Amino acid sequence: MSSAGRFAPSPSGELHVGNLRTAILAWLFARSTGRRFLLRVEDLDRARAGAEAEQLRDLLAIGITWDGDVVRQTARGTLYDEAISRLTGAGLTYECFCTRREIQDAPSAPHAPQGAYPGTCRNFDPAELEFKRSTRPAATRLRADVAEYTVRDLLHGSYTGLVDDFVLRRNDGVTAYNLAVVVDDAEQGIDQVVRGDDLLPSTPRQALLATLLNIPVPEYVHVPLVVNADGVRLAKRDGAVTLRDLAEAGLPADAVRDTLLESLGLPAGPLERAMAAFDPVALPREPWVWTGVDSARR
Repeated sequence: MSSAGRFAPSPSGELHVGNLRTAILAWLFARSTGRRFLLRVEDLDRARAGAEAEQLRDLLAIGITWDGDVVRQTARGTLYDEAISRLTGAGLTYECFCTRREIQDAPSAPHAPQGAYPGTCRNFDPAELEFKRSTRPAATRLRADVAEYTVRDLLHGSYTGLVDDFVLRRNDGVTAYNLAVVVDDAEQGIDQVVRGDDLLPSTPRQALLATLLNIPVPEYVHVPLVVNADGVRLAKRDGAVTLRDLAEAGLPADAVRDTLLESLGLPAGPLERAMAAFDPVALPREPWVWTGVDSARR
């Protein structure tokens, strides 16, 4: 299987300009390195009826194309179950019965990083485990045995982040993102992951999990976000930020595309033209501030 990059939105609603800018970057990184470009819909959670079709429409409108069929996580449960079974067989999982409030209120283990799961359910004896099973359904956690892990990112360099006994499967049976994304990327041959840098802190968990599953760790590229005038990550509450909103304000999709390319220091026009000038070293390293429709009319 040839190598690939990808864009993997959650179908919770229409994409905004920050999502579209990241999608353009993921496309440019993949295409400029001869990789396939895949589209995966991460619909295990937060799916809204009609959102997937809206997102595909908007990606096509700014010139993003992809190889093969769109993949949906809800059709891949068997792969996730197999991965968890492998980890369980290796003694690397345990059942957890903690509620969010119990985790929040529990004292941290000595020397544990801030926010780490304290290991409440880690070492139950058989009698304790049997009793807990009678009280509520269990989540499945990774028995990580490390407090931190280091990854290499193309833009950020070496990054060391928290690794605790994170959830692999929630107590409602839904596979957790950190497991699903690792399994999906490996199964699809994705060896380059380009996404927003708000996801960098979770990346050490995913890299460790890939290693435990004997999966190659992909090349990571965490790109700067689009933020509002207050420096906060852009959201739909910030006004006209989707292609539909901007079209109603008189800005067609190609004008939005050109604005996003300009924010990256790339020429306007079809994405193929931008690819000819694309240089990862020259990419902006700071967030781009979206000031509303004026951002696209300057």
